[in-house]
Amino acid sequence: MKRTLLPLLAAACLCLTSCGDANKTAESSTDSNMANTPAAGADTTAMDGMRDTTATGSGTAMGDPNGPTGPHKDDNEFMMTAAHSDQNEIQQSKMALAKGVTGMAKEMADKMIADHTKSTADLKKIAAKKGITLPTDMDAEHKAMAPAMEKLSGKDFEAKYLTQMQDDHQKTANTMMAHEKMTNDADLKAFIGKTLPVVQMHLGMAKKGSDMKM
Repeated sequence: MKRTLLPLLAAACLCLTSCGDANKTAESSTDSNMANTPAAGADTTAMDGMRDTTATGSGTAMGDPNGPTGPHKDDNEFMMTAAHSDQNEIQQSKMALAKGVTGMAKEMADKMIADHTKSTADLKKIAAKKGITLPTDMDAEHKAMAPAMEKLSGKDFEAKYLTQMQDDHQKTANTMMAHEKMTNDADLKAFIGKTLPVVQMHLGMAKKGSDMKM
């Protein structure tokens, strides 16, 4: 009788052990699935944003090396910055021509003076409608860097000029893209829509020129 009971007891223990392991595996699988599943009613916007950032490798739109520039606090501030921006490019480009730049730097300077003079005229019309007087000089940052640029000449000046044009136009493009999304002013939306492609074209020219100087 004892010999008969021993095999039965062994089989029963084996069955209990196997069932326990199976239950643990099932519980582990269930926990894993719950960890990867949003709770009912949860907001998945943040998760989607994280996925988008991971997919692109960066949260920066359009591969901008300088990062996004926030919109200005209001339309008046944007117009002031845009007017300064025009003068930065015009006056630096006049300096470049006075120094006798050649090749891509000269082509860039001629283009800057022509196109930014035109955008200044377009912006003045909008400002006049709103009773705003725009600045007619470079901003403080560019005034401060002017003496150092004046001391350069030849290829050194050309390289610095093209690098500065690239930096300036990247920032201007960022600012315009940001403000276009914020403003409700139809005139400014139209101005940005017309001017931004020109700024981006200038940026491409400056990058090409800088690459050639390297």
